[in-house]
Amino acid sequence: MELEDIVSKYPPKQIMLVPIAIIILALISLGATYLATGSPVKLGIEFTGGTLVTVPSMDSEEKVAAEFASYPLVDIRNIGSRYMLQFGPMSESQYAEIVKLANANFDSPEIRHIGPIYSKELQAQVIRYLPLSFLLMAIVVFLVFREPIVSLLIVISALADILTAAASMNLTGVQLSLGTVAALLMLIGYSVDTDILLSMRVLKRKGSVEEKILGAMGTGLTMAGTTIGAVISLIIVSNFLYLIIPSFTRMDIIADMSAVLIFGLAADIFNTWVTNAQGLRWYLNKPKKAVRGQKR
Repeated sequence: MELEDIVSKYPPKQIMLVPIAIIILALISLGATYLATGSPVKLGIEFTGGTLVTVPSMDSEEKVAAEFASYPLVDIRNIGSRYMLQFGPMSESQYAEIVKLANANFDSPEIRHIGPIYSKELQAQVIRYLPLSFLLMAIVVFLVFREPIVSLLIVISALADILTAAASMNLTGVQLSLGTVAALLMLIGYSVDTDILLSMRVLKRKGSVEEKILGAMGTGLTMAGTTIGAVISLIIVSNFLYLIIPSFTRMDIIADMSAVLIFGLAADIFNTWVTNAQGLRWYLNKPKKAVRGQKR
């Protein structure tokens, strides 16, 4: 199937059923996670509070995990020459016991504790800033286009990118951390950029709607390709460089950020050139519809 077929052959309402189904599946995934954990995505240690213990990887991962089996061990990762163990919230006596156990059984362990007050502040900031970013984005987009439907399509496409990226996090086990929150915020900006590119080309240039969409695709897919290439480089460096250079460790925060970005970029390609493009095609091809700034 060629791009021309997707853009012009099939009715917009028929094609739009696919992104609607994807959004529904993403909402189901987020809802199921919320019912199970109290949050739509799995929270990292910055938000739940807890303890991080990093020890030398002299024994197997299973043996190290067994050493701390009596404590609320949430996750254990091999980060090169060391293991990083994440523990959930615990009492002060349990924390003291873990510190004593780590120092007794391992050389130079690194121990970091994040308290619940700090984590609640971070959760409040995320709850406040993510909706605020969408609100400000919607205001700016409306001021640029002065067309409610065009502006709404851009906002819906950006929201669909975030929902898809968040659902993908749940499916792949990536937790919400300060790094992944930053990645989600970056996705909002990138998504709006590509959607504005499409909308500006369609509204401001001459020709049929389908021809203008195909013209914008060349620029948009080139942007997406170069960005995805850069993110893939981050994935390789953060996940596999320590296998080549033993002195390096696995960069978990970069690995998680790049994973979220690749999910979101893939979703953005779909939502920009299917969801938004077909929405514009449906709206602008309605009979006797004159849109501000559109050239035919």
